[in-house]
Amino acid sequence: MLKTTNPRTGVSATVNRQPSTRTDVEAAAEQAEIAWRELMRRGRAFRAELLEAIATYVEEAREGLITTADSETGLGTARLNGEVSRSVFQFRLFAEAVREGSYLEAMIDSAGRTPLGDAPDVRRMLVSIGPVAVFGSSNFPFAFSVLGGDTASAIAAGSSVVVKAHGSHLLTSQLSLDVLQQAARAVNAPEGTFGAVFGQEAGLALVKHPAIKAASFTGSLFAAESLQRAINSRPDPIPFFGELSSVNPLIVSKGAAKARGADIASNLFASFTGSAGQLCTKPGIAFVPEGPQGQLLVDSLTQLTQQAPSQVLLNDRIRTSFAEISEGLVSAGATPLAGMQDAARSRPEEPAEEPSGAFSVAPALLETRASILSADLAEECFGPLIVIVRYTSLDEVAEAFTHIPKSLTATLHFEEDEDDVLSRLLPTLQDNAGRIVFNGYPTGVRVTWAQHHGGSWPSTNSQHTSVGVTAMRRFLRPVAWQNAPAAALPEELRDDFTAIPRRVNGVLALSEKVTVLSGT
Repeated sequence: MLKTTNPRTGVSATVNRQPSTRTDVEAAAEQAEIAWRELMRRGRAFRAELLEAIATYVEEAREGLITTADSETGLGTARLNGEVSRSVFQFRLFAEAVREGSYLEAMIDSAGRTPLGDAPDVRRMLVSIGPVAVFGSSNFPFAFSVLGGDTASAIAAGSSVVVKAHGSHLLTSQLSLDVLQQAARAVNAPEGTFGAVFGQEAGLALVKHPAIKAASFTGSLFAAESLQRAINSRPDPIPFFGELSSVNPLIVSKGAAKARGADIASNLFASFTGSAGQLCTKPGIAFVPEGPQGQLLVDSLTQLTQQAPSQVLLNDRIRTSFAEISEGLVSAGATPLAGMQDAARSRPEEPAEEPSGAFSVAPALLETRASILSADLAEECFGPLIVIVRYTSLDEVAEAFTHIPKSLTATLHFEEDEDDVLSRLLPTLQDNAGRIVFNGYPTGVRVTWAQHHGGSWPSTNSQHTSVGVTAMRRFLRPVAWQNAPAAALPEELRDDFTAIPRRVNGVLALSEKVTVLSGT
């Protein structure tokens, strides 16, 4: 039997669930393939209805979902309530995007005479890649797990979904799956639209199954490499979209440190300790200028960190990794400023009889200099830890970036009169991150059309986003129809179809539902 563990106490309990067998995996994948073909036949309107039904059922199950997840993650009801709201919003946003239809990238080039001679009729759009395996993440039991954006974007794209439940929140995963299946039944979705498997071996078997055509994953490089090896062993390797590791460097200019150093310290503290630092966008390195203004910022951040209570991590593996990596950073030359003297103490507010297995750590603040920054000092430490890097020049910062792994985000705090800061560092930021944040903080990822939550290796292994509407592109592939009769075409490519934006003979034709506003 599988077990779930309360991270606040370290106490484990058996759940009424066995690891999925190979037969279980085969059944889930085969049902998903049958469901996918039916989903494609029913079209966009049905998928939008399904997505909206899921949002409704998640909202109705909110209280039970939060209570269950809190007992398995220790993330707290406020954080989890916000995450459920994010999941509900995502499902509704994707429903709107499916109805709007521009994600299909529909294009029509009519037959006719061209400068190159007579040309055939060619029509192109994106179609679902097939059933998708979604691997839930430990740090987002809703927004990046069974009820997360990967599931929402896959369904929106026309794919069925088989989720590999994360071992850190098994009960939450099962309850979430129940909610999905309730919503599916409410709109008479095909059986197998949603499935799940449990256990590591089941996850490896899932990505090897021929019915699965893509996989999405959020987690460690080690686990991703294991899945990639399994995928590579297939006779037909499939796309694997992984969000893997990110340090998310943040730079404070001299002007910003002088103008608002205390405010930056307060917000930076909240950013690197929020959710116990267990966010893929947590700033792990902060460049602060040498001098009295930079020192005031560091002193303020040190005081906040020293006064902070311990925080609960998601599981024992993360706690162990936090201790090992933080100690490794000190061995590599970082100087402890706060937290390292007692990295695994229990939270003061917990009762004295708390079991020793509680997964609690103290927030930690380390310091080094840009001139000696190395890859060993730029390793991601998942948890409430940040490394302050003191610098004397912008050139020193740009050089230090060559030792930092490319990240999901990079952040710059500067003042309006510091044009030299922007011109000197912007190319470096663009080269090293998928999202650049100005005078803000990278945690708190907006779910929207324009969002890009991705980056170069090792932050992700693709050019796609896992947040926002264009996350659908991971699960879509282009198909072109040449000289096809109308009966062979998807309705979105037929001559008389005007319900979505299309590019016809090179000209973008807006749908009849779109109103263009000018002068506003």
